[in-house]
Formats: sequence, C-alpha cells, structure tokens
Amino acid sequence: MDFRALRHLLAGVLAATTLLAPLTEADAAAARIKDIVDIEGVRENQLVGYGLVVGLNGTGDRLNNSPFTRQSLQAMLERLGVNTRGENMRTANVAAVMVTANLPPFATQGSRLDVNVSALGDAASLQGGTLLVTPLLGADGEVYAIAQGSVLINGFKASGDAATVISGVPTTGRISSGGLIEREIGFTLGAQRSLRLALRNPDLTTARRVALSINDFIGVPTATPEDPATIRINLPRGFNGNIVDLLTDIEQLVVETDQPAKIIIDENSGIIVMGKDVRVSTVAVAQSNLTVTIAESPVVVQPLPFSLGETAVEPRTDLTVGQTDSKLAVVPESVTLQQLVDGLNALGISPRDLIAILQAIKATGALQAEIEVL
Repeated sequence: MDFRALRHLLAGVLAATTLLAPLTEADAAAARIKDIVDIEGVRENQLVGYGLVVGLNGTGDRLNNSPFTRQSLQAMLERLGVNTRGENMRTANVAAVMVTANLPPFATQGSRLDVNVSALGDAASLQGGTLLVTPLLGADGEVYAIAQGSVLINGFKASGDAATVISGVPTTGRISSGGLIEREIGFTLGAQRSLRLALRNPDLTTARRVALSINDFIGVPTATPEDPATIRINLPRGFNGNIVDLLTDIEQLVVETDQPAKIIIDENSGIIVMGKDVRVSTVAVAQSNLTVTIAESPVVVQPLPFSLGETAVEPRTDLTVGQTDSKLAVVPESVTLQQLVDGLNALGISPRDLIAILQAIKATGALQAEIEVL
C-alpha cells in the first residue's frame, strides 16, 4: 500500500470515528476547509449587457419618455434592413433592459449560464417578452457571452380604472440557460505550483488552525498562514499528483473555526444577532417606557336660533401620558451566551429596547464584544 492510499484509509477511519462520537460544543463550530475558504483563481466574473425585450402586451416603454429605447429600436431595425428614421413610432411592446450574469469559473466555450433581465425605462411588466441577442461584457470590455430567450418573471400586474394589483416585481425576470459562453477565461489550475486560500471570515486563529491541519495531514510543511485572511499552499516535493490532487485531499479536513465576539444590530427591523463568545461584566439595568397618546375629538358648535351666527367646529384634544417603569435588574457576569440572553430577557423588554440597552452597556465598557449596526 502506497503513502497516499494509507493516508486515505486513515482519514476514512477518523471520519467514521467522528460520526460515532457525541456532538460537543467545540464540534458545533467545526467546518470543512472547502466551506470556509476560497481558492485563488477559482472565482466568478460578472457580466453585463444592454438589450431589448420585445413581444410585450402593451406594457413596454413609452417611446416619448424613453429616448434610449427609441434609438435602440431604430438601430436594431436598421441592422435588419428596415429604415425607420424620421417615422413616428408608437409601439408599446418593446422595453430596454439591462442583462446581468455571473460567468462561472472554468466555464468552457459553448456552455450555458442563467441571465437576469431588469427593465431600464418605464415599462410596466416584462411578462411574455423575449430578449433579443444581447452581448454580455466583462470588466475589460470584452464579450464573454451572448444572451437571448423568453423572460420568466415572478410577479404580475393587473389594473383597472380605479384599482391596481401588483405582486412581486414584474419588471425583473430571469432566463434559465439563456446565456451562451463565447469566450473562456484562461487559467490552468493544475499547472500551479503554489496558490493561496482566502478565508471567507478572516481570523488569525482560524488561519493558523487551517495551516496546522493541512501540514499534519500531508506530513510536511505545506501551508503557511500569511495574514488573517490568507494561507499559502506550496506543492510538496515528491507529491504524487498536481495541485488539484492536493486540494482534493485537504478540502475535506475539518477545522474548528474561531471568530471575534460580535453583535449585529439591524435597527430598521429590530433584529439582533449575538456571537457565542459575547461576554458582559456585571451591570445593573433599568428601563422605562414612556407612552404618549393623542386623540382628536372635534365638536360641532351650532349657533342659537335667530342669532345669525355660523356653524363652527371647535377642536378638542385628549392627551394622555403613561409611563411603565421596570425595577433595577442585575445582569450577572456571563460565562455563556445563554446566560447573557436569560439575563436580558429577565427584564421583559422588546428587541428595540434591547438594542438601546446593548449600546448603553457597550458605552460603559462592560460589553466585551464589537457592535456592528447595519
């Protein structure tokens, strides 16, 4: 049995042992290397193009309001041998659109990709439309794909004289396999002797653990952490294979990830997400809610008979102020995230009040975590 076969056999035994072992708190943070890193050179490229969607049932751009649609329609017809210069065009079945797509890594010439279509003018809906041949350009200005096909949308719009119903966004759509790749991006992964792994969540501890895991598996110093986001891998001498074989061997390795303590707050929706390493020193918290209710009850005052007076409306405002106080509560020094959540929930407050409390605790220096407000 050669060295690689023995290594695969040991990896299978270790994987089976891991499946039989009970799940612990440390295992919950473990992940495969292929799920936490990106490989240098293995990436998508964004494509964009401008085109026309035809066949709309009167829901296209109004040509008087969208001069770019008129110009594009005239240019397209002229290429097909139809001269419309100086003519008064009134069609509402055409819409100018932007077409976007992601070119997958290692995509070959002649393969297909999905494209997204979005209205550029004042079209009401792209339902039932067909995208005409549209070149898709990369960041370098070169054409990498051609898009064409029937547009499928996820919404609709129905309107009458006095009411309109809109579901979803009828001015955006998708063409499944509507793009045809015309140019390949040259990158030979197997010919590389050295490349970098980029952590999707940069962290010094995680980068070092990934490098140690790879080196322990290969048996020779192969991986080196360069910074919190980068691990460099060199193809070891005498390795029976190329860099693709090396990546295949190491991408299934399980590494325990580590992240800094962080609290994410979305003030618009009131969502709060806390990491498991959030810690808080002992603090005392009190919270009160001030409620102000204003009700307008105007009174109509009628004049006396034969007084020649006029009917008047006398404003009347009912103003009520109420305050709900909570007692001063102590949030103990937390060892786990569960204890911190239990201590804050004991106050009986809403998520939006909790956002203000967390920011106040952070201001006192008692919260050992970074707060990021979206």
